[in-house]
Amino acid sequence: MAEENAFLVEGPRVGIRPCAYEDAEEFTAGARQSKDLHHPWLFPPTDIRAFTAYAARLIEEADKAGFLVCTRDDGVIAGYISVNNIVEGAFRCAALGYGAFSHAVGRGLMTEGLGLVVGHAFTTMGLHRLEINVQPGNAPSIALARRLGFRKEGFSPDFLFINGAWRDHERWALTSEMPGATAAGTLSGGPASG
Repeated sequence: MAEENAFLVEGPRVGIRPCAYEDAEEFTAGARQSKDLHHPWLFPPTDIRAFTAYAARLIEEADKAGFLVCTRDDGVIAGYISVNNIVEGAFRCAALGYGAFSHAVGRGLMTEGLGLVVGHAFTTMGLHRLEINVQPGNAPSIALARRLGFRKEGFSPDFLFINGAWRDHERWALTSEMPGATAAGTLSGGPASG
């Protein structure tokens, strides 16, 4: 865990903190170890150079934010969540991307972590709507969206270029007024203290 980055918000088992350049070694090791889990849905950076470019976009571009989901007891990175295409003004919307590392799968850590990010996005970031675009065959990602109260809004053929081809995606969304938004925000018990 990058020492200078304290948790923004904590839940019972995980905290979220901003992605930092210093996370390169741990993040890329987790991505390499999780390659079979991610394929064919995700392709997170597996080397330092690719991570540096990835982190730069999340850190330096105003329409993006990147968070790491870390276990509270030891600070180990369990997964990552990006808030992309942030639009302010009347829209106040963003798209979420996320992935777990293999050591964290099946433990509920990403459900808790994504709930913390949703709560943070609706409060601190001032967003009104969050979207998740997921390939129809990615059952674990769809299940995570459902657990957090996202509703399926539609289907977009040839939506994103992934792994060498245009892929169909289901569109899931949550607004700050929906019951799931409240439940996601209460997973944390509130902002981290201290």
